[in-house]
Amino acid sequence: MNENKQKAYEILHKAFPNYTVGIGVLKEVGHKAASFGLKTLVICNDSAHQMALYEKCKKYLEDANVKILGSRPCLGARPNAPKEDVYRIACHILAHRPDSIIAIGGGSTIDAVKAACTLASLGDVKSCEIDSYFGTGVVSSALEENKRKLLPIIAVQTSSSSGAHLTKYSNITDLTTGQKKLIVDDAIVPSSPLFDYSLTTSMPPRVTVDGALDSISHTVEVFWGAKGEKYEKAEQLFTAAASLTTAYAKKAITKGEDLEAREALGLSTDLGGYAIMVGGTSGGHLTSFSLVDCIGHGTACGIMNPYYAVLFGRAIQKQLHTVGNVFKKAGFGKEYDFDKLEGRELSEAVAKAMLSFNASLGAPTKLSDIPAFREEIHIPRAINAAKDPALKMKLQNMPVPMKSEDVDEYMLPLLKAASSGDISLIKEM
Repeated sequence: MNENKQKAYEILHKAFPNYTVGIGVLKEVGHKAASFGLKTLVICNDSAHQMALYEKCKKYLEDANVKILGSRPCLGARPNAPKEDVYRIACHILAHRPDSIIAIGGGSTIDAVKAACTLASLGDVKSCEIDSYFGTGVVSSALEENKRKLLPIIAVQTSSSSGAHLTKYSNITDLTTGQKKLIVDDAIVPSSPLFDYSLTTSMPPRVTVDGALDSISHTVEVFWGAKGEKYEKAEQLFTAAASLTTAYAKKAITKGEDLEAREALGLSTDLGGYAIMVGGTSGGHLTSFSLVDCIGHGTACGIMNPYYAVLFGRAIQKQLHTVGNVFKKAGFGKEYDFDKLEGRELSEAVAKAMLSFNASLGAPTKLSDIPAFREEIHIPRAINAAKDPALKMKLQNMPVPMKSEDVDEYMLPLLKAASSGDISLIKEM
């Protein structure tokens, strides 16, 4: 087995002892559900692929004597987990009162189920509005105050992307404003995650690109902000994840049925999920929340992070040497000697290497490459979101913590640079 793959498995098994992961592990879903009780509610989308997975899970559940509540699975979430889908799923949970919930899908469905479980458990004692739970630690506080527990979630991941099956995050979108916000809370981490990497072979190229860039974004944003005892772990996660992604993403995109590549990309995105449990994401993710109506989440982060590398450059010189060398080893930025570069010259060289990798996957390298992007709409939206108290943690997670009053001075030039591709516009913090 590839050295980076072996290392990834070791890291994941140590970090998540109850994680069922690998090729062919879907058959374990029945035993997982039975450990919580004999009545479960299955939530998944109604595409042909998802329904085929549902039928497989149904057999495994029947073999374990677990009853599926309802004649059909509850419909999962649309992309970016709209609020309306959260409320609908919460209604199904309240109507059926299951012993556990099985969420089959990618990040959107799993995030929506996390939020819906929160509403189903706390709606009668705290608030039935999902907005009340956005922020950090709100769910845990309400559960403790009211002596409640969330229903067990068996998260069956089907997409190498967000790592939602492993994390304390639930990203929910208000479609009326085009803005994404999030719940950050240890209480919503799925009780029993499962990821059979063979399930990802049907992922289309666009979704595969999105997942690959999300993996790098999770690990690099955490690495850039890492300090003290977390630094070594964050560096390890970035190096392992980025090495796997840069080596295998192209093959996963062009040869979707290649299990070796799919396994590597799955491991990489799982390391990304672990990374955001070790530390927090920052600039790239913050901006991506305002681009939900024009580009996939991971791709949005992947576009933005090279530009944030320059914004934060003065504070992350040590990290940038590591990042540059990982990309250079994969063939991106070969013209640079990253060990000898310093200052803005280093940060711009790393940014160009990262953008070169994006281009190799057919991903945009600037916001104006996105057909649906409108500078007059999305830049003001991103600026306003950065000042929203509910997203304050993203400013605080930055390598140089930004205050809301700094947003116009530093983030506006960065967004202009990301729109045009002109790195020279960025004002360093």
